Amino acid sequence: MADPKGFMTTPRQEWARRPVEERVTDWDEVYVPGALLPIISKQADRCMDCGVPFCHSACPLGNLIPEWNDLVSREDWRAASDRMHATNNFPEFTGRLCPAPCEAGCVLAINQPAVTIKNVECAIGDRAWEEGFVPPRPPDRLSGRTVAVIGSGPTGLAAAQQLTRAGHTVAVYEKDDRLGGLMRYGIPSFKMEKHHLERRLEQMRAEGTKFRTSTAIGRDIGAAELRSRYDAVVVATGATAWRELAVPGRELTGIHQAMEYLPLANRVCEGDLEDSPMSAADKHVVIVGGGDTGADCLGTAVREGAASVTQLDIYAQPGAERDEDVEPWPTYPKIYRLSAAHEEARDLETAPAADADARLFAASTLRFTGDGTGHVQSLHLVEVDATRQPVPGTGRTLPVDLVLLALGFSGPDRHDGLIDQLGLELQPRGTLARDAGFATNVPGVFVAGDAARGQSLIVWAIAEGRAVAAAVDRYLTGSSRLPTPISPYDRPMHV
Repeated sequence: MADPKGFMTTPRQEWARRPVEERVTDWDEVYVPGALLPIISKQADRCMDCGVPFCHSACPLGNLIPEWNDLVSREDWRAASDRMHATNNFPEFTGRLCPAPCEAGCVLAINQPAVTIKNVECAIGDRAWEEGFVPPRPPDRLSGRTVAVIGSGPTGLAAAQQLTRAGHTVAVYEKDDRLGGLMRYGIPSFKMEKHHLERRLEQMRAEGTKFRTSTAIGRDIGAAELRSRYDAVVVATGATAWRELAVPGRELTGIHQAMEYLPLANRVCEGDLEDSPMSAADKHVVIVGGGDTGADCLGTAVREGAASVTQLDIYAQPGAERDEDVEPWPTYPKIYRLSAAHEEARDLETAPAADADARLFAASTLRFTGDGTGHVQSLHLVEVDATRQPVPGTGRTLPVDLVLLALGFSGPDRHDGLIDQLGLELQPRGTLARDAGFATNVPGVFVAGDAARGQSLIVWAIAEGRAVAAAVDRYLTGSSRLPTPISPYDRPMHV
């Protein structure tokens, strides 16, 4: 490490966010432009270069965190970029979108604020592009083998890039009109501006990866026909089958899934629409679900000019500190976190009746009632205990014009016919079945990412893409030098 006492002399300092009143008027990223680089070398100095760096195992990518922290502290950005890209195809994505389980596993976090690993990662990714450290890396020669990747989210893109660089001819099929999966239409621009995605796609095109948009496999092209065209197929469609809320009144208009709402707002940012047909402007909005997707809906509704926004979380409000008895270090703890969207809601007082920022904790939806014309007017809720049982006498009613359901995803969507046409086997929980080598029951067809793992984090998605690429490469050639960061059975650290 460049400064052996850095963790004792330098306090944690995070990338500053722009003032709330400024950033809610646009869709740009929430951080102050240019404010990260002046502080990041000293922050990297806080890394202790541990003998056993638990941040490695906390991250499924196996990022070489102490190595690139040391290089950043010395401002050797080229070497830092090389070490970062050795394990992560898209650090500028993860540096913005990952909740940083690596920081929960930081040894310094045992009794001090963790190293700002996520900020360092983002700084490396951005600096690499600014300095030209990430040119296209086309293969020296082609293998003569062909691979189809279905889905252009982080898993599909990582798998495609790895296989292309290994010399295979790869085509990525995406059902939407633009590439990126949920990074394109699910993640709001204030969390990641889309130019980060576009420049990676251009790099991949220059390396030789082919892309086919507006093509749903199973509907526009038969799944069996696609399998016959290619030597191998990777299914990386994600877990897009959203969970429902089966309560009375769900049939009323004005109640939508989060992934019906967020893509429309993203299309406004893309210039496809002047205004979203589901815009929250001047409406009382209630978001059911306390996770990241709900927070994305919250930040979006605030920017659209909602009259009020309240977010319901069925879990009790967590504490500010890790509960060592329940979630000991180095596991990722459930603590009270203030995302940029929640900070905005708190400062703007979007939900005066909420417990904290815009959230009502330990709240369960009982039913919806309408206004007599079939449109939702009220949401009836009740407080629940730790076992999710209603607490008597805690019922209340919220006025609402727009309800957004952000309850997560259960597995891959079957509407396009891909799963049934290929005859892919499913796990009891609705995800696609696979063996230890990422292979499905259909020869030559592999599956990776949320479609098999279930809803997960972007770092797990990229790790799955890298690992399935090695499996496909081995299937096509008999051996592989591509890295395999995880197996299909690996899971996050937990008690």
